[in-house]
Amino acid sequence: MWQSYLQPRTVDQTLRLLQEYAGTARIVAGGTDVLVELQRGVKPTTTLIDISRLRELKYVRRTEDMIHLGALATHNDVVASSECVQSGLPLAQACWEVGAPQIRTRATIAGNLITASPANDTITPLMALDAEVVLRSERGTRAMPLHDFYLGFRRTALAPDELLGEIRFPALRPNQRGLFLKLGLRRAQAISVINIALVLTFAGDLVNAANITLGCLAPTVVHARVAEAYLVGKRLDAAVCQEAGRLACTDVSPIDDLRGSAAYRLQTLAGLVAHGLQRIAAGQEAEGFPARPVLLETAPAERPNGFAAVEGSAMWNIDQPSPIETTLNGEPRTLVGGHNKTLLHALRENAGLIGTKEGCAEGECGACTVWLDGQAVMACLVPAPQAQGTDLTTIEGLGQGALHPLQHSFIKHGAVQCGYCIPGMVMAGAKLLEEQAEPSIDAVQVALSGNICRCTGYRKILDAVLGVEHPEVAAQS
Repeated sequence: MWQSYLQPRTVDQTLRLLQEYAGTARIVAGGTDVLVELQRGVKPTTTLIDISRLRELKYVRRTEDMIHLGALATHNDVVASSECVQSGLPLAQACWEVGAPQIRTRATIAGNLITASPANDTITPLMALDAEVVLRSERGTRAMPLHDFYLGFRRTALAPDELLGEIRFPALRPNQRGLFLKLGLRRAQAISVINIALVLTFAGDLVNAANITLGCLAPTVVHARVAEAYLVGKRLDAAVCQEAGRLACTDVSPIDDLRGSAAYRLQTLAGLVAHGLQRIAAGQEAEGFPARPVLLETAPAERPNGFAAVEGSAMWNIDQPSPIETTLNGEPRTLVGGHNKTLLHALRENAGLIGTKEGCAEGECGACTVWLDGQAVMACLVPAPQAQGTDLTTIEGLGQGALHPLQHSFIKHGAVQCGYCIPGMVMAGAKLLEEQAEPSIDAVQVALSGNICRCTGYRKILDAVLGVEHPEVAAQS
């Protein structure tokens, strides 16, 4: 899919590369959008600039009255941030709705914004929160309100030589409340039919200002300006909420598509806006947000015998490929020839580990789930060079030479059907058990929400994760 692969180690190196390649290369970080697009032939390129090693860009922090998200801040980073949950709840709720756990471990907020689809869930709350983006290049740095960043359908103001370095927004004040709501066709891995974000400022029990943003209802995310103006000076009783929902429909002209008709979207919009306002009025805006979100992400393992990440700027290309050095299932490994592949194909073809399966190649089915530096990830969406210097675990190394307790439990509960999806199921379930020794059924369902079983027998799989015995007991089974 690519011929040259660049891994700068500093922001300055990155900006120089962006200027040098001037729009002929693409930036990759989490890869959850870029790799899907490359496989579909969307915005093809022969050169990738991988910024995943720029640790100074991976942060979520608060300074005075602002929340700052670095370019490498992931959806998990936001969900796990108490500051974001408390002072940017609509964004945290949107991040929790994105994809599945294996997507949220890697997908960045910046990448979601740059892809620029009106269905992308984080754009809507960030626009309601009056966010701005900080764009950096060798020419300088500029800040831009998010509502000016979008020029049309999947079009942004990002110049070819610019890096989206930071997203920032004012933290919600004590007199402000907000929430995000999404309608999808399923509970996980769903692209929005519509999504909305509400941020209201109160003076006593009267609305003093309102931001209502709408996704999937126009070529870009838009404000419901008529409804916003109507709410000012009003008390949120049932009639006002219903009327605001009706007025929101006058601000958009949606289209029919595969996920829903225009008429359905408008009817749903009116109901969602009214429902969201009623929740805010009742102080229930945080209802349903998990107290302990399932992340499928733990601290990376120690690598006493592993390879350190290379210093400087490394480059892989077809003419002069560099080997990928990693700690694979506890042992140092050197993979030759995987530089222009996904991690899934490098594992199967170069490492000879065929337990990791290809189901969809688009991050939809979870059959290729592996652990990369403590994160459960979809290997089909990871460029193989990102394994350089990491700790990598596949189904073959999960039990360290013996069956893992979860594998014993799958056997005991008869949870292995055709078996194709099972490696991914086990890898996701085992990572959950590292986070929560005794998970609830809700936690298990979330942890496995990115894994599809085509035999449709989920009950025994859930029972297997819930029924894992203590390791000493399982080892005697």
